[in-house]
Amino acid sequence: MTAPDSLTDPESLRTRALDALTTARDRTALLTSCVEDPELTAQHSPLMSPLVWDLAHIGNQEELWLLREVAGREAMRPEIDGLYDAFEHPRAARPSLPLLPPAEARQYAAEVRGRALDVLESAAFQGTRLTEAGFAFGMIAQHEQQHDETMLITHQLRKGPAALTAPDPAPAPLFTGPAEVLVPEGPFVMGTSTEPWALDNERPAHRRMVPAFFIDTTPVTNAAYQAFIEDGGYGDRRWWTPEGWDHIRAHDIEAPLFWRREGGQWLRRRFGVTEVVPPDEPVLHVCWYEADAYARWAGRRLPTEEEWEKAARHDPAADRSTRYPWGDADPTPEHANLGQRHLRPAPAGSYPAGASPLGVRQLIGDVWEWTSSDLLPYPGFVAFPYREYSEVFFGPEYKVLRGGSFAVDPVACRGTFRNWDYPIRRQIFSGFRTARDAALGGS
Repeated sequence: MTAPDSLTDPESLRTRALDALTTARDRTALLTSCVEDPELTAQHSPLMSPLVWDLAHIGNQEELWLLREVAGREAMRPEIDGLYDAFEHPRAARPSLPLLPPAEARQYAAEVRGRALDVLESAAFQGTRLTEAGFAFGMIAQHEQQHDETMLITHQLRKGPAALTAPDPAPAPLFTGPAEVLVPEGPFVMGTSTEPWALDNERPAHRRMVPAFFIDTTPVTNAAYQAFIEDGGYGDRRWWTPEGWDHIRAHDIEAPLFWRREGGQWLRRRFGVTEVVPPDEPVLHVCWYEADAYARWAGRRLPTEEEWEKAARHDPAADRSTRYPWGDADPTPEHANLGQRHLRPAPAGSYPAGASPLGVRQLIGDVWEWTSSDLLPYPGFVAFPYREYSEVFFGPEYKVLRGGSFAVDPVACRGTFRNWDYPIRRQIFSGFRTARDAALGGS
């Protein structure tokens, strides 16, 4: 468990920040060293940046916040700021920019890191909101890990043989527990005002009243999703929103991304390897429209964001919200599938040590879970430290995802963490679970 003094003691904060930054950089190095330079500079999908852009962008953001803002130092290479501004150039246009070549991008990121560690060594972790409790260092570690997940998505999209390998999750017995769990009616505290490295959209903590509802004990599996396909789900307009129906028709979508049918069975491509779709894994690479259609077909619905967070954080016995479903302790390999230590979801029902007090499993890790909610600010929201992290995305265009995936590091994943994307996105490591109103009777 995170000791209380680690949130205030300078040496504990220094160690925590150093560990987070080092873990992120080790992963970045692996993701950008496992392929040759032409693969780093190529754009493998118009949805994604060249890997070399992510590498230099990571260094540029670290320089901006840790060296310029925190330490007050002059810009190292101000002429490249515009090249690596994510809002100035859309991803599809980035290959045409005069980007730093791989060797130069690595050198720049390494030089920034060396200077940032000097700043960390003498940091006082007080004085401003940016430096309090090491927030800026935590923000940068989270930023890098988010790009590590983005780069892993790029690896999944790239053609050719596998460049990454990892052991599979441990086999798990077929889950035979209840299909759903009742979450009783009542208030709970949503969001946080105390998690030191929480980002602005997670704040502030506030009470929400949530009617009773049932939620799936595990994420929806490939086998369950195949039943939807076999029942003609993609061809039945009843299950789709008008926008969703138009989208799947326009793009000839008939199954999750990377799936194909061959010889009477479903196959998928996963990081350069073709394999039979495993029936007991959570379904992956589905967009919001697909998740919503499946839920309607099953006579259910997607959970709201507040329902998801209550299921993941509320301890009814103690009547309080915890950091994670299992309590306040930091994640371990026994709790959840995180950190890219595996390159696939674990079987549904895995990680009983990570279950919530009500018995809901795999709320953290494995797959990002679509909710029915639009990305909106919490009451009392204040943008910090810049509007472009969250505020510019608020509105009905984006749907909220919760829980993290196998590609997410623990530093960028907690019970309050909010992710979001367009409802058409499928390249992300997204799945879902369903819910229903308690008043609807038995399932």
